[in-house]
Amino acid sequence: MTTLTNLLVIAAAVVLVVQRQMRAQRLDTERRFWLLPLILGALALRDPQIIDHQHTALSAVLLVAGLVAVLAMGSVWGWTVRLWRAADGSVMAKGTKATVAAWIGMIAIRIGLYGIGEALHVHQSGSSLMLGMAVLLLVRSLVVNWRARTLEPAPPTAVLH
Repeated sequence: MTTLTNLLVIAAAVVLVVQRQMRAQRLDTERRFWLLPLILGALALRDPQIIDHQHTALSAVLLVAGLVAVLAMGSVWGWTVRLWRAADGSVMAKGTKATVAAWIGMIAIRIGLYGIGEALHVHQSGSSLMLGMAVLLLVRSLVVNWRARTLEPAPPTAVLH
């Protein structure tokens, strides 16, 4: 895929995820939360230019640094989501101001890594961003789903006679 196509796919995924995150919604822990990250990751890994073959070592280091950063930020993001039990016992989730701050932090880190790559004349494919987005979404979903499973069960409702 072209860089423009990659950036459009990434932008669409970010808009979809952030928009959904910032409103309260029922969390379905049985949902296939790994499907979107799997699709994004597969699309990213198909790109033979994900590593700059003229600067293989530097390119690989930048890719790994980006993936380590998204592993950390995905975990942080997963912990910023507010979780609670609704009256019917279902788990609800909603992003917080800290969630927005986590996104801003991740974007700043990605811009910093991109700047380092540009300064070192390393070509950085949009596919590396897409792979990072896949890892970010997967880690965040794993953290949120784990947290949801550890929530206290809803207290039994009082039965009035």
